[in-house]
Order: sequence, then structure tokens, then C-alpha cells
Amino acid sequence: MGAGHDHGHSHAPAGGTATAAYVGRLRVALSITLTVMVVEIVGGILADSLALVADAAHMATDALGLGMALLAIHFANRPATGNRTFGYARAEILAALANCLLLLGVGGYVLYEAIQRFVTPADTEGGLTIVFGAIGLVANTISLTLLMRGQKESLNVRGAFLEVAADALGSLAVIVSAVVILTTGWQAADPIASLVIGLMIVPRTVKLLRETLDVLLESAPKDVDMTEVRTHILALDGVEDVHDLHAWTITSGMPVLSAHVVVRSDVLSAIGHEKMLHELQNCLGDHFDVEHCTFQLEPSGHAQHEARLCH
Repeated sequence: MGAGHDHGHSHAPAGGTATAAYVGRLRVALSITLTVMVVEIVGGILADSLALVADAAHMATDALGLGMALLAIHFANRPATGNRTFGYARAEILAALANCLLLLGVGGYVLYEAIQRFVTPADTEGGLTIVFGAIGLVANTISLTLLMRGQKESLNVRGAFLEVAADALGSLAVIVSAVVILTTGWQAADPIASLVIGLMIVPRTVKLLRETLDVLLESAPKDVDMTEVRTHILALDGVEDVHDLHAWTITSGMPVLSAHVVVRSDVLSAIGHEKMLHELQNCLGDHFDVEHCTFQLEPSGHAQHEARLCH
């Protein structure tokens, strides 16, 4: 004997996932990124600056990451089917994972090339490097402003935001290295700036990768304390026990929770299943930001009945 009920209070847009609200900004950021990437490649070749080429390579992964984010939104907002009951919402998380792998690859490449520059120094043109680095810094600042709000709500947008943030810092490092070359003639400043860019890429990527894997492994949302959830449920009048309590995240902005709640038979008879479900929903809704809650109400002794059926 059980009753299930679903209750949601979505903060995601009506169209689907949290990322979907920022599709326009992602498109603008993609256009800016592609433009700056081409500019920095040309600048890196003309100025013989590894730092500029490294920043352009990072821009290329940004462009690919933003493109994948937009593609993921397209799939994530496709309607659910009988076989895919949550639709393609998880596509956004897979895109974030792909972004992480790309960033780690680019970070490793930049570090390797910087070390090679120490072995075989190059004659970098400081003046040109400053000009192209400044263009990159301005463009990245615009993109950061566009993505600032969305990165708080979506792992996919956060991945893009972190990539652009690393690019902005990379552009700053490029400018600083060029100033050093112009004022002192010390060519090692260019590969050192490249090392800084590579070292900025890796730690942020590892953090994002950890959060992405938490979603794929269906860990409890970081802002939901499962012990507190259990305590709140057990505090309701008539609730004797709660088991099979699970909380996980389908995609950014879509946390879900399910539980089997054991309620005294006399309480269920007195207030009915519907009122009990409303009390559970109100209890969790007031204290936890969970997108969908599904409860199965069970009278005392039902858990033992389930155990016998399983065996």
C-alpha cells in the first residue's frame, strides 16, 4: 500500500533547464570568442608570441565548449519520451564533462610548449603582443559580464564562464609579459606567461570536473543536507520512519528527491494520504530547494512486507 506524489517549485525556465535562459548570451559570447581567437592567432604569428598562441588555443576550446553548451541546450529541451523519461536534460552535464577534458588537454599542451620555449628561446615582438593582448582582455571582459549571472545557476554556463575567466587572466598575463619584454628585453617573460596561463586552466577545470562527476554519480546536491532532510521528515506528526531516501541532480537547476515514508495507520486514516503528502511537501519546500519531490506513503509494517517480497 503506497501513494506517490510529485511536487516541484522550479527555478529553471519554462523551456527546460537552467542553461536555456542564457542561450542568447552564450551565442554572443561564442561570436566574441571566435573573433578574438582569429585575432590572437594572427597576432601570435606576427609577434612570434607563444603566450598569444596559447591564449588563442584556449579560445579555441572556449569556442568549442560554448558550441557544445548551445548544442546541449537544444537536446536538453527536447521533450521527454517513454524511454527517456527526463528527456535529454543530462546532455548539458555531458557537455560540461567534455569541456573539462578539453581544458585539461589544452592546459597540458600549453605547459609543454612553454617548457620547450625555455629550451629554444624565440624573439617575441612586445609591441604587437600588447595590442593583441589588450583586444583579448576587452573581449573577454565583455563575455564575462554576459555569463556572470548564469554561472551561478548552471554547470554548463559555469564551465564557459571559467574558461572565459581564465582567458581574461591569460590576456592580462600576455600584456604583462609583453611589457617586460619591451622594457627589459627579457624574452623568457613570454613562456613564463604561457606557464601562468596553463596553471590557471588546470585547477579550475579540476573543480568543475569534480562537480560534474558528482552529478553523473548522482550524489546528493551540495546544498541539500540529507541528515537534515531525514530529521525534518521524522519530525512530522505520525511519521515513524523514512527509508529509501535519495536526492540527486538531473542537470543544473533540476534537483530531485524521493523517499518512502512510514506513517502510523491511525494517522493516515484520520487525515488521509493527500493531507499527509501536502505536509511533507510543505515541510521540505520551506527548508530545501528541491525541484521535484516524490513520496511513497506506507503504513506501519509495510517495510517488512516489502522485505519478504524481495526475498
